[in-house]
Amino acid sequence: MKKHPGSDLEAIRDDLRQSYVGHPWHGSSITELLDGVDAETAARRSIPNAHTIWELVLHMAGWTREAASRVRGGSPKSPPRDWPEQDAGGGEKAWRTALKELEAAQNDLERAVDDLESEDLIRWIGDERDPAAGTGVSVGTLIRGLLQHQAYHQGQIAILKRAAGR
Repeated sequence: MKKHPGSDLEAIRDDLRQSYVGHPWHGSSITELLDGVDAETAARRSIPNAHTIWELVLHMAGWTREAASRVRGGSPKSPPRDWPEQDAGGGEKAWRTALKELEAAQNDLERAVDDLESEDLIRWIGDERDPAAGTGVSVGTLIRGLLQHQAYHQGQIAILKRAAGR
């Protein structure tokens, strides 16, 4: 039987891990969704005017890195590449690099959250509420918001995989 987290911080740490590599309540983890996706599938624009799996992975990596920076007290900003272009011409090597970028961002965020104390969850990020910039919220709200952001894009990846016949 799984032990329940003893604090909100422990629950957030567990949710971050489960969402990426475990068994989140909402469906497949990020790694489970991306398992077996090759560069061709990742680059395919299965739905006109929609992002590709590859673009979603790069976008998720960028916002995960930004969340880690904010958790550590960095000034809020948009990722340098919010919607970066995929390097489909780089084939499997470039796709594997994108996956490693997402994994590195996830690991960095988990380390940043591991360094927090429970009271850090109520530390404010930014002075004014700006939903587009993700400011004017607590550290705990930021992390929960990132989890929601990732779950949203996980759903998109699942749909794109299905549309690609995977």
